[in-house]
Amino acid sequence: MRLAGVALSPAHAIVVFGAAVVAASFLLAWAAEVAQLDISASFATALLALIAVLPEYAVDLYFAYTAGHRPAYAAYAAANMTGSNRLLIGIGWPLVAILFAVGLRKRREPRRPVVLRPRRRLELGFLAVAGLYALLIPVKRSLSIVDAVVLLALFGGYLWRTSRQEQEEPELHGTPAEIGQLAAPIRRTVVVAFFVGAAALIALAAKPFADGLVHGGRQLGVDEFLLVQWLAPLSSEAPELIVAGILALRGNDESALGTLLSSKVNQWTLLVGSLPIAHAFGGGGLSLPLDARQNEEFLLTAAQALFALALLLGLRLRALEAVLLFVTFAAQFFFPQEGVRLVFAGVYGLLALVLLALRWKSIGPTFRALLRNPEDAPSAPSPPRRELDYSRPPRA
Repeated sequence: MRLAGVALSPAHAIVVFGAAVVAASFLLAWAAEVAQLDISASFATALLALIAVLPEYAVDLYFAYTAGHRPAYAAYAAANMTGSNRLLIGIGWPLVAILFAVGLRKRREPRRPVVLRPRRRLELGFLAVAGLYALLIPVKRSLSIVDAVVLLALFGGYLWRTSRQEQEEPELHGTPAEIGQLAAPIRRTVVVAFFVGAAALIALAAKPFADGLVHGGRQLGVDEFLLVQWLAPLSSEAPELIVAGILALRGNDESALGTLLSSKVNQWTLLVGSLPIAHAFGGGGLSLPLDARQNEEFLLTAAQALFALALLLGLRLRALEAVLLFVTFAAQFFFPQEGVRLVFAGVYGLLALVLLALRWKSIGPTFRALLRNPEDAPSAPSPPRRELDYSRPPRA
């Protein structure tokens, strides 16, 4: 439709090009899962989380780029970024915990929380550093090139650290499993074809989908800020949430929550750090300004991230904690008044401080994981082997 120059109304553009974004997201998710056969598990998880949110990155970077010569679009860039970050924690993490509990009940297995392996402290450590740094951005009321350098350096360090972890055989299901059974040359060709096809879809659909959200909201009488903040991230992250939900339902809780945790690190570093660069390329200055509402949204997003981090310090997510994550996220929609976001940010911050005080012993290992893999720690020495004396009769 784009190549033929077919003009669509904003409402139809949201449906048509939004569907293309969802399709591209599925192709990317499948290809990234199969790619785990050739690279380390943690690096594959980071790659999967990065690739799965590329459609969302394309939409958000388009807003930031356009804001360089159309300042009104700066609000949409911030809205899309904050919405996607809060959606991932507020819906994605609770979805994994609830579906995992449902799967345990169906298989008549004992109830237990979602459990992460010690190597996931690497993601928690980078999320902690990025989250603490993000608290400085609302104080400056802008996203600058300096922020981009810091956050992109954190993302580069995260990729480097994950690439040095051991490779593991992935457990594939559905379409990825069918592709994984192909001969290696054919399998890799299919994966590359999926990547290229998805990239083409994203390149064709990102701009009209983003413009459709803005103009469609005005046409339908809906706040376009809310459409950009919630509908765009939901469409681009739907495949990732579905994949994580399926993994959790089948009992693979570690991979399900680990992928979403890695996505959060990617969004909080690469996505946020890329916005001022896209803004500069679009003709704006070296800083993307944030107004009062965007500042509140950013502060609320950072506070939610720190609260979620504090919940996972023990490498467990219980069903009650997942419900708390969802309830505090959903409650924001019932209080649209200005200034309420600051109240929710304060609640998140207070809860995070309480959890950090209760789980202070986990803070050190989390930050040490930035420099050394938990699995690399030397194991306890084995007890000395006792030699048996066969010359004596055995005791009764």
